[in-house]
Amino acid sequence: MTDNYFKRQKIINFVAIASTITACSITPGTSPQLGLNKPLSKSHTAQVQNHQVKDQINAQLSPSAKVENPTFTVPAKFQGKTVYQVHPRNNEKVIALSIDDGPWPKTTLQMLDILKQNDVKATFFWVGQALQANPDLAKREVAEGYAIGNHTWHHWYRRMDEATAKSEIDRTSDLIYKTTGVKTALFRPPGGFLNNGLATYAKSQKDAVIMWSLTSADTDPHAKPQAFVNNVLKGAKPGSIVLMHDGGGDRRRTVEALPQIISGLKQQGYRFVTIPELLKMGQ
Repeated sequence: MTDNYFKRQKIINFVAIASTITACSITPGTSPQLGLNKPLSKSHTAQVQNHQVKDQINAQLSPSAKVENPTFTVPAKFQGKTVYQVHPRNNEKVIALSIDDGPWPKTTLQMLDILKQNDVKATFFWVGQALQANPDLAKREVAEGYAIGNHTWHHWYRRMDEATAKSEIDRTSDLIYKTTGVKTALFRPPGGFLNNGLATYAKSQKDAVIMWSLTSADTDPHAKPQAFVNNVLKGAKPGSIVLMHDGGGDRRRTVEALPQIISGLKQQGYRFVTIPELLKMGQ
């Protein structure tokens, strides 16, 4: 990679992180989909919508669907390391879509449908509060074979002492296991911040700290969906890890962009893999 490439990526990532701080945060102690900041007169509507989402999820899963209990480990080479991308053997054209901040009502469901229709597997990084609020969505993701990572409980950016960092990560890991039976050694720090205590704790547990080499910049509040498409298609490289979001805010534009991103990458000859699969290819 050239110095100019990394400088360009740093600029793109900085813009994405800055907009993420505004658009992607979850108020501590607030369940994301409950609409607690809305007038109480709308509470009944919110409950009805949540029941509708749950019914849609259940309709997708066959009665006999059995959720296995996958464990997403990482090769020794990547344990306790920060990973931005992987260099696959023979420069094979593989790419990993990573999707943050869910599970999220409606948006996650729509993205799962798109991924399924296109036979694409992605890696979802869950926020503990969102998982607590939407366990059925999480169960569907696992049942359909997507990889899962830890994205902390509150999605905080501030500096934390070791006890707080441990709580943010372990509390989420415990709920992931309790809800889906999944154990994961994949961790992504909110906003990509590596120096606030979270990444340090994750590395001490031999987790791989998964960053990204290519962002859709879908947290930019002013960009149109086509911009997300262009960002990914123009920047794709073998072994790229792509940053996208299904939660933390209004992600309708991401849903709109996703089919074009998938078709465009396929036209370029890319094959989609999960992050655990990508890491194995980089041993």
